[in-house]
Amino acid sequence: MTLLRPSDDMQIVLDHLMREDAGLPDPSLLTPIEGRKLSVRSNERWNKNPPEMAEVREVFVDGLAGPIACRVLTPKCKPRGTILFIHGGGWAYCSMDTHERCARVLANEAQATVVLCDYRLAPENPYPAGLDDCSSVWSALTSTSGPLSELTGPFAVSGDSAGANLAMALLLGRFTKPDCALLFYGVYEADFNSPSYIECEHGPGLTRAKMMRYWDWYAAQGVRSDPQVSPLLAEDAALMALPPLYLNAAELDPLRSDSERLYARLSGLGRNDQFRIHRGVVHGFMQMTLMLEEACLALADAGAAFRSFTDEAD
Repeated sequence: MTLLRPSDDMQIVLDHLMREDAGLPDPSLLTPIEGRKLSVRSNERWNKNPPEMAEVREVFVDGLAGPIACRVLTPKCKPRGTILFIHGGGWAYCSMDTHERCARVLANEAQATVVLCDYRLAPENPYPAGLDDCSSVWSALTSTSGPLSELTGPFAVSGDSAGANLAMALLLGRFTKPDCALLFYGVYEADFNSPSYIECEHGPGLTRAKMMRYWDWYAAQGVRSDPQVSPLLAEDAALMALPPLYLNAAELDPLRSDSERLYARLSGLGRNDQFRIHRGVVHGFMQMTLMLEEACLALADAGAAFRSFTDEAD
């Protein structure tokens, strides 16, 4: 088995985090409320000095369980379209705030308006609560009336980690299809014996044990065969019907095999989707634009993919 090692730049960041987070507990072993507080604290460092936007607007969208808070990030350039970006965090942590800097960088790189939303989190709100909220936001985004109706296409859906899972669930649902999708180190099935789960069982960062807890919080065993929970279980016809996809994965990530397997299935069907593995980096690295050049490169690649997809749509 090949020994996976962080890149030099990634190791510098990991050493910094080890010093800064010394003595902090694993958030997934805390109560959900305490775990979220720690997650917020851990992500504050990645959201300093955010890129300036032409406009940042807060709106609320009607959801099945009440209003859903959304944030509209408009870049200074004329937007080429709109991206719904669904934040990750194991379906249990994070928010619009924890992912805003990453979303702003994506807005600039894609030259697109980016919409964030605060969907309901597990374990208090397991599947399908979070997906229902994201579906409501997507429906509002593609509606001809309402608080997001003035945003223009082409439209994309995007997300990182659990957010990429929710984005894929939207793609597989009975909604107006996005024109394209940008999916970052996503979780697409609950196979904890995949090559990357074994190779990266203990991290650094995300671990096999953490992902098993996140799955237990989000989706009971009985629903994990649903393709909107485990998109890798979707039928070929459903995958063939998807719009163009841009996928990436982090090499040092228990979830790497999820993206590799999804790309292999898509390619086996004759599709021509884009896929890149970022070598020497860990899960969640795209949050680290303030310290890690590979994070900036990843968002530049994703932005270029969106621009190429929208050029083809014109």
